[in-house]
Amino acid sequence: TRRPAGPAPPPPPPPTTTTTTTTTPPKKKKTFSLRDTFVRSDLDLVLLGLFLAVRTAAASSSLRSPSSPRDDDPTLDPTDDADAPHLLGNYLADRGAAELDEAGTDPDPTLALLYPWFTQTLSVLIYYVLSRHLPVLPYPAVVFVLGFALGYVTDRHSEDAISQSSLLWMKINWQVLLNVFLPGLIFLDSYEIDVHLFFQAFWQLMNFAFPMVLGGTVLTALVARFIFPYGWSFNLCMTFGAILSGTDPVAVSGLLDSLGAPPRLKMHVSGESLLNDGSAMVFYMIFSDRFFFELGVPGLGEDIGWGAGFVLFFRLAFGGAAVGLAFGLGTVVLLGALNRRLAVEERVMQVVVLISVAYLTYFTADVLCVTSGIIATIAFGLTVKVLGGSMIHDDELTRHFLEVTGQLLNTLLFILGGTLWGNIISNNDALDRYHGIFGGMDWAYLAILFVMLIVIRFVLVFGVYPITRHTGVGTNWKETVFMAYGGFRGSVGIALALSLHQRLYCERDKSTDPDEFIAYQNELGTLFCMVGGISLFTLLINGITSKPLLQLLSLVTPEQTRQKVVLHYRKEMAQVSTWRVYFFHALLTRVLVGHPAPNSMNIFNSKDWKVIYACSRKKGKRNKLGRMMGWLFNLCRELLTI
Repeated sequence: TRRPAGPAPPPPPPPTTTTTTTTTPPKKKKTFSLRDTFVRSDLDLVLLGLFLAVRTAAASSSLRSPSSPRDDDPTLDPTDDADAPHLLGNYLADRGAAELDEAGTDPDPTLALLYPWFTQTLSVLIYYVLSRHLPVLPYPAVVFVLGFALGYVTDRHSEDAISQSSLLWMKINWQVLLNVFLPGLIFLDSYEIDVHLFFQAFWQLMNFAFPMVLGGTVLTALVARFIFPYGWSFNLCMTFGAILSGTDPVAVSGLLDSLGAPPRLKMHVSGESLLNDGSAMVFYMIFSDRFFFELGVPGLGEDIGWGAGFVLFFRLAFGGAAVGLAFGLGTVVLLGALNRRLAVEERVMQVVVLISVAYLTYFTADVLCVTSGIIATIAFGLTVKVLGGSMIHDDELTRHFLEVTGQLLNTLLFILGGTLWGNIISNNDALDRYHGIFGGMDWAYLAILFVMLIVIRFVLVFGVYPITRHTGVGTNWKETVFMAYGGFRGSVGIALALSLHQRLYCERDKSTDPDEFIAYQNELGTLFCMVGGISLFTLLINGITSKPLLQLLSLVTPEQTRQKVVLHYRKEMAQVSTWRVYFFHALLTRVLVGHPAPNSMNIFNSKDWKVIYACSRKKGKRNKLGRMMGWLFNLCRELLTI
């Protein structure tokens, strides 16, 4: 049947849909922020004052018994001939402790726990001040100055707990010193390195490591031999050159990462430091043994000839690499056995395995096998990174733990080096008694040494430039200039200088000629002051001027990710500002005119309302602001649609 003719029925009305659009939430009410209050006020100064008050309170409590003789006792004459060799033999690290020993009161060994944690706490305050107010100053240099202040005060106030704890740390055994600090620092550097770029640039890094380290050792030794007036022996000059030939990227690595430096430059800086630490350690072991043999103390040092020296060099280098490779393979097998990826305990145990075997590798190579512990630790770290990197369940946990370990070790090592440096320099108030370890002219020679080291560094780096330019990943003259200028001296050099001084101190009782022994100890005191001063100068001067040099050479460009984030943020802020203008325009038009502004609802979309509605439906005390925003926007929506 056909439908009768007539007008067509009207189409059904379209379903009415209410377009629910939202506006951007109004600006949140500013709430109280403890962090902002701390940053914008002087609470940091209050905390610093609190720690100084604790320091003063500790100084006021004497560790001597009431019946113990004081320093002003006329019976304790430090210039007495019978006691002079003993005091002179201990002036570098045991001045206050020697007086306590004579009085019959030894420092409590438990006080050794105070020094590291007290200095670590101070270092956190230093980091806060530098990061907020003085970002241009490098953190390692400032904590070294903190150690200098502690050492300077320790020499004059040796009765308080902090000074006694500092004296205990300044008497640490030289082998314990190296086995505590170097394994963690070296393993951290080897684990964080990019292994793909490392093996691509391997032959470049070998040029930076062995030939340049040997050249730097010889040239620095010539400066010490013919420019310095100290009359050091050839072996001591070569030991001094080996200590200063190693570089440390601790002050420049963070700068390169933050400024977006080329990966090739970062690899050259970190890879060179990693390898030349090993070669510098080998040269140091050879020439320090020859120097200690000159003392004539039985069992101290070894008379190593040139032929035996070459054999010993290869034994230390390749023997250490073999030990590290063996421990690395064993660790990879152990990491593969811990294969329960969902077990949190095994993630932690993998980190424990890595750091424990790293220290065990260094000890085995350095103490048991008499090879290079640094090279062994480097080989161990690279083996684990290449073969066992995919077996590590939580790489982020491992990196964070190693970063914390490296931060603690670096901070404590720089502060300890600064403490001993300040303690030695503070003896200048008794030149007649202590023969003048570091005086006014020594500072002039230190400045000359600093300039000469920069010249030597440029000569060596540009000397191998024709080779490094055409091998590996290549390089250019701008990166070469920065590498020559950024050759910082840091933790490894300080550790070697500390161990050299402490090794002689530990053998003080075996010497048959006290006067000659004192002369050698004076030489090592001056050597350590030179190494500490160079570390401080390079960290301060080169560290502060490295950023302008990078910018001048156009080696840093803003990262693409950072540019995208900034651009996206600006767009969002512009959109939010536009929404705010339209929202207040529509609301005020409704209030003043009596009807909403034309097309006022078109400035909002349903997605915004869904987000606000979802936030308003959440439960919990922390979502009170979200529910309030949802209620406010619902009210505004009703006002706009009336």
